[in-house]
Amino acid sequence: MNELDLRTLSKSDAPMLALLEKECFSCPWSEDSFYECLSNERFCFVGLFEDGELVGYGGLVTVLDEGDVANIAVRTDKRGRGLGKTLLSALCEEAERRGVTYLHLEVRESNAPARRLYESFGFQIDGIRKNYYTKPQENAVLMTKKL
Repeated sequence: MNELDLRTLSKSDAPMLALLEKECFSCPWSEDSFYECLSNERFCFVGLFEDGELVGYGGLVTVLDEGDVANIAVRTDKRGRGLGKTLLSALCEEAERRGVTYLHLEVRESNAPARRLYESFGFQIDGIRKNYYTKPQENAVLMTKKL
């Protein structure tokens, strides 16, 4: 495995975030959406780079003492190497730095690998949001971690 570089992303990274988002999600965020989020201090996005290429990213949004994991995405050909764990760890550290008490997220009910990752970090299921996702339609499992 080549050396990985983890860094905080900026507005200029919006185009590459949108490209990775399209690869990973059936209803991807647009480049404009990323640009707007990256212009807002409540959001923080971190990216993992390998040989200068973005291979994964994670997003966090905070409001007062609560945070939400907006997304974690890893390029399909780079999965299974613990990159999601690295990204989630960085988001949890940033949430603690920002004084977050509770960190929330939604995950597709069928996404067993992601659910196992979140559970390994101490996230607990606290609800279901019916038909939250589209393409395909699916429930979201709501999870929360107390920091």
